[in-house]
Amino acid sequence: MSGLDWLWAIPGLLTAIVLHEYAHGKVSTMLGDPTPKLQGRLTLNPLKHIDPIGLLMLWIFRFGWAKPVQVNPYYYRDPRKGMIYVALAGPLTNIAVAFVGLLSFYIAAALQAYTLQTVLYYVVIYNVWLAVFNLIPIPPLDGSKVLAGVLPPRYGQYIYDLEQYGWIILIALIWFGVISAILGPLANGLLSILDFLVRLVTLGVF
Repeated sequence: MSGLDWLWAIPGLLTAIVLHEYAHGKVSTMLGDPTPKLQGRLTLNPLKHIDPIGLLMLWIFRFGWAKPVQVNPYYYRDPRKGMIYVALAGPLTNIAVAFVGLLSFYIAAALQAYTLQTVLYYVVIYNVWLAVFNLIPIPPLDGSKVLAGVLPPRYGQYIYDLEQYGWIILIALIWFGVISAILGPLANGLLSILDFLVRLVTLGVF
């Protein structure tokens, strides 16, 4: 990035992080868990959700993390299914925001609103990258919780047992370029799907 691009990227960063974590907390609350509300995480205030290191990683490398929302699955009627729903809520919210952002991007382009178009570009990019990054099935990312929920309980527990080593594994994979090699094609594929859906919804207007 250069010049004002750093400034235009801020809404995309904050949108991706805040709505991702808010979605986790909201779904957990809907399933009967009071923990997110008690900890003040049912808010759109960025200061409640930002992890400085994760924000820096997302800013520079387009994959990062926020301050995790603490949830208690024992409040759920079905803890295993509940954790799947809560885990998926963040990435699916990012994908939905990216879809709306891409639709708005084309509208801004048609209106020749170039500054808004730049802002929306980063909204799309950061939401797409945060979604695909979090769907990687390595603890403590959301994908690992989904995998643990669909595996038989005795195997799912192995996933949770790996959580204490998860960040070490992730940092190693990032360092050796494995994560970027995986996320690049996934992010581009998701962008292509979203672009197809936007064009389908607008019936060829753009």
